[in-house]
Amino acid sequence: MDLRIIFLGTSAATPTDERGLSSIAIARGNEILLFDAGEGMQRNFVRSSLRMNCKMKVFITHMHADHSLGILGLLQTLSLNGRTMPIDIYGEPRLAEFIKFSTRLIGSGLSFDVNLHNIETEGLLVREEDYEVTCCEADHNVTAYSFCLTELERPGIFDIKRAVQLGIPEGRLYKQLQSGTDIVINGSTVRSSDVVGPKRPGRKIGISGDTRPTEKLSNFFQNCDLLIFESTYAEELRHKAIENFHATAAEAAKLASQSGAKKLVLTHFSTRYRQSKQLLAEARLIHENVDNAYDLKTIHLPYRQ
Repeated sequence: MDLRIIFLGTSAATPTDERGLSSIAIARGNEILLFDAGEGMQRNFVRSSLRMNCKMKVFITHMHADHSLGILGLLQTLSLNGRTMPIDIYGEPRLAEFIKFSTRLIGSGLSFDVNLHNIETEGLLVREEDYEVTCCEADHNVTAYSFCLTELERPGIFDIKRAVQLGIPEGRLYKQLQSGTDIVINGSTVRSSDVVGPKRPGRKIGISGDTRPTEKLSNFFQNCDLLIFESTYAEELRHKAIENFHATAAEAAKLASQSGAKKLVLTHFSTRYRQSKQLLAEARLIHENVDNAYDLKTIHLPYRQ
């Protein structure tokens, strides 16, 4: 299944002429999962050619305006473009209050249903047939959560040559074997493991939102294929990161190394950094596989070998 990560906004607190406010889209097959919706993010949503009318879930890390205010514009943009499918939105209880009050005050009728889900505790939020989304408490100056999208294990590789040798006809029996069910053919039992290899891991993506690095988050992000972590400041301003409950690029890299993340992508840059090369250089001293995000940057994430 194709999986793309598109950065719709990568600035911290205020936009610049090149960076919008925080938002990340994961396009996975025929579904879109959005993480945060900073003000104006729908413009890059449109520019990225993401589908307007498909299965969609939105997860808001916290209620600061640069992460949540754009949800209203997104909903209106989807409606004006003819969306009919419902949308699921997850966030702390004040998010549902904000959306209900604002849409009532503005009087904007939507062309689709909005299902609001309150996050009130850590753990499992969504469990689909082949993936789940979990959350962990972040360390910010308001209630905030980090998220992980984790694909469930996939069936092993089916050995068609071996199946033919065993006299198994194509079709329904192949499907049963690949799903892990043993079969009986010509009076003999054929075990699934006779023709299907070991299960293969899915992909895991971690998204920090705004936070200080913590041991809890290091454990939560264990073995991510891709970790997207806020990097508001350079190391020379670590005191401001501590004061404002943010992270430096070096701190993000240290946490990525501790958690065994295969690749780290830095985002949420303070507007004081016209170029983010300094942040990238500091992170690369600690973690060997680091990249910087920029608006509309797209990452294709393959399965593990």
